Amino acid sequence: MAAPPARVAVAVVPWDHERNMVKAFNGVLLIFAKAPLPGQAKTRMIPALGDSGAASLQQFLLTATLATAEKWQGCAIQLWCTPSTDHPAFLRCAEQHPLSLHPQQGGDLGTRMAHAFEVALREYDWAIVIGTDCPDLTAADLQHAAELLRQGADAVIGPAADGGYYLLGLRRFEPGLFSDIEWGGSKVLAETLQRLRHHGMLTRQLAVKHDLDRPEDLKRFPQRLPIQFIKGC
Repeated sequence: MAAPPARVAVAVVPWDHERNMVKAFNGVLLIFAKAPLPGQAKTRMIPALGDSGAASLQQFLLTATLATAEKWQGCAIQLWCTPSTDHPAFLRCAEQHPLSLHPQQGGDLGTRMAHAFEVALREYDWAIVIGTDCPDLTAADLQHAAELLRQGADAVIGPAADGGYYLLGLRRFEPGLFSDIEWGGSKVLAETLQRLRHHGMLTRQLAVKHDLDRPEDLKRFPQRLPIQFIKGC
């Protein structure tokens, strides 16, 4: 009689839910912010709001952005600060919210964002950068961007109505995305999309939103801003 077939031992590896959830959420949100310094913050708002009013608006937008990020709870949060991390407003943020403080480094916005992305993507699978100038940005928008990156997009971009962008997410760092761009101009989005295509990066876009940059923009957000800022428009 033939011998029975040998039994093959099969190791059953249990699903480590906690470990795999950490991997699935291995991303970071980079929030770029200026300190609310009178005369230096939201300078294009000064004609309507004055030095102190513009600084107060910056403080309000910073607080609102952090509340949105904390409501999402989708990844680690880093606050990238200028002119330094020592301003009391930033120190209070670190005390009141689960985030870390980092100094912006570089002469222009492109250099500073490039540095932040390069540093972040050494540690995380993906990174999303936002500013504090888009009151309509929601936790759902951040979730949508993160899901697109997790599903395989190399880049996610949130187009701003003025020709810039309010959000950029990346899974790999390409320094050419940030150099020799006229930041604040109307061609930032178009130039960035062209460079993303040049680097062969699969890119997804979010809905168009308005930034809050100029006095005429204040009237766009009557439900988002305190009345003292709406009066400024």
